[in-house]
Amino acid sequence: LFTSDGRAFRLPAAELPESPVRARGAALSGKLPLRPGERVVGALAEGGGQYAILLSQRGWVRRVRASYLGRSLIQGTSFHDIKEGGPLVAVCWSGGGDDLFLASREGKAIRFMETQVPTRGVLGIRLDVTDMAVAVAAVGADSGVFLLGADGQGTIRLMSGFAANKAPAAAGKVAMKTERLVGAVAAGPDDELFILSRLGKLIRFAADEIPAKEGVVQGVACMTLRADEAVAVVAAAAPVAVAPPAQ
Repeated sequence: LFTSDGRAFRLPAAELPESPVRARGAALSGKLPLRPGERVVGALAEGGGQYAILLSQRGWVRRVRASYLGRSLIQGTSFHDIKEGGPLVAVCWSGGGDDLFLASREGKAIRFMETQVPTRGVLGIRLDVTDMAVAVAAVGADSGVFLLGADGQGTIRLMSGFAANKAPAAAGKVAMKTERLVGAVAAGPDDELFILSRLGKLIRFAADEIPAKEGVVQGVACMTLRADEAVAVVAAAAPVAVAPPAQ
C-alpha cells in the first residue's frame, strides 16, 4: 500500500476480513499508522512486476525496484519526497522495459520509455497550474489504455495511435475529451474492468465491450451515475474457464 506521503506498507490480504457485498468493510486505521491528512492512494499485489512506478500530483515519476518492497520492507518507509511534485497520487507495476503512460485530470497524457526515469525520479509531464496528474500505466506499442471520467464515460485508447515522446518532461496531448479524468489502466481485450463510485457502487464488465480507438474521443457510458461519480478503475485478467473432468 502506498500513501499520499509516499510511504509504503505491506498488508497481508488474509488480515482483511471477508465480508458480504454491502458490508461496511474494515477500517485500515488500526493497521496502518497514518499521519494526519495522509491517505492510501494505491494498492499493488505482490509479484506484479519488476518495478513499482510512483506518480505525484505535479507529474513527478519514480521507479522503485520490487525487491525493496519485499518482506524485509520496514513499514512506513518513504519512497517519495512531497517537496518534489507534491503528494503521491497513483502507482502501478512495470516490467522494467515498458513505456509509461501518464494522464492528467484534464484528459492530457504523455508516453515515454520507463528506462528514461533515473533513480531519484524525474518530471514526467508538464502540467498547467489548473491541472494535476491522476494516473500512470505501464504500456507497450500494442497496448490499450482504458480512460475513465468522473461522469462514468470511458474509452480504450490504443497506443498505436498515441506516439511515444523521445523524453519525459514534455507537455501532454489530449488523450480523451473529458471534464475530469479519474483513472487510466492498461487493458487488453481479454481483461475485465471494475469501476468503483464514490458511494461504493461497483460494476464489472469485459474490456472488449468498449470500442478501442486510435484517436481522441469523448468515450461511451460505462456506468450510470445519479448524484454520484466514478472514483477508481481496476483492470484484471478474466478468469479462465476450466472444463469439468470427464466422467
